[in-house]
Parts: sequence; C-alpha cells; structure tokens
Amino acid sequence: MTDDSRYQRGLERLAELNPDASAEILAPLGDLGRYVLEYAYGDVYSRPGLSLRERLMLTIGMLTVLGRWPQLKIHIGNGLRVGLTPQEIEEVILQSTLYAGFPTAIDAMQLLQAVLAERKDQAE
Repeated sequence: MTDDSRYQRGLERLAELNPDASAEILAPLGDLGRYVLEYAYGDVYSRPGLSLRERLMLTIGMLTVLGRWPQLKIHIGNGLRVGLTPQEIEEVILQSTLYAGFPTAIDAMQLLQAVLAERKDQAE
C-alpha cells in the first residue's frame, strides 16, 4: 500500500467523521500530522471488523480513561456525527468510572454537556 493511498483514504475517513475537518487541521503538526492522517484515519479507522460507531465508542472510552480532554471533545463531536446518542456517550463515560474513577468521569461528563450545549447554540 502506498503512502498516497493511505493518505487519501485517511482524508476520506476524516471527512466522513468531521466534514469541517481537513488535512489543514493536521498540517501544523508537520510529519506527525501526516502520520496521524495515514495511520489513524487511513489504516486503523478504515479497517473492517468494527463499525464507525463502535470505533467512536471505544475511542471516547479510552480518551476518557486517559483524561485527554481536547481529543475527547473532538471525538465526542465525531461520535454524535456518526449517530451516537448523548445517552450512549454517557453510558461509555459511566463505564469508565470502573477504570478511571469518578473525578475523571465527572470531567468527561462535563465535557459532554459542554459539547451538547455548544451544538445547541450553533443550531439556534
């Protein structure tokens, strides 16, 4: 598989997850941005075996446990775009209390509420 095909597949998957996103978002990261696009979106997110919804549920859970708030905010939005409901995302966050504890889950739940409020404001 050529890097160009991985890059193109990554662009397509990124656009599917977030139509407002493009390679320009990752461009400031230089080579790291290209690697993210090729590997994360072109290879991993494009694999068969799990639906995009399932991948986003897993990603939200892992980012919650890791406490990676800027990335979690992006992926909560991506999850909502691919059809996850706020209730499903809440369940993923609640599940994380078993492994990350209540303070981390509280932060993630507050972030979910902020994303939902932001989306509501944009819709009005």
